[in-house]
Amino acid sequence: MAVILVTGMSGTGKSSALNELAQRGYRVVDTDTGGWIEDLPLPDGSGTEPQWRADRIDALLTEHERSGEPLIIQGTVWNQSTFYPRFDHVVLFSAPLDVMLQRIAGRDTNPFGKTAAQRARITADKEEIEPLLRESATVEIDTRKPLTEVADQLAALAGPPSRH
Repeated sequence: MAVILVTGMSGTGKSSALNELAQRGYRVVDTDTGGWIEDLPLPDGSGTEPQWRADRIDALLTEHERSGEPLIIQGTVWNQSTFYPRFDHVVLFSAPLDVMLQRIAGRDTNPFGKTAAQRARITADKEEIEPLLRESATVEIDTRKPLTEVADQLAALAGPPSRH
């Protein structure tokens, strides 16, 4: 009944891995879509930042805790660490910057990363944010390996999917 957070920079393969796991029968939630995130003020008043809607994430995790089935959540947001105590694993997906940018350039499922400004932000986030994610991750997966191997690693952490 593991609950796993998959986090990492754009282009590391988080959504692709979740899609693979969903095909294998796992319950997955990609918080990049479906109203899980909103721009909220930062505590220091310095602006806003995309953050999980705490009420929705709390409800999701509470329901999961009752379900007895593995749950894999994907997201990289400012307030995710608030929920770390409720995850069995925080899995950092990583890849070299050139691999990330190549994947982003070729993807048609997410428009983020297509502009020069967005690519500059991805580069800055790789340098500034990824090390912070690495510090709190319980597992790191290098996503240069085949998608099936990446999904196998996550599945091993999650345990077998529920078969309703």
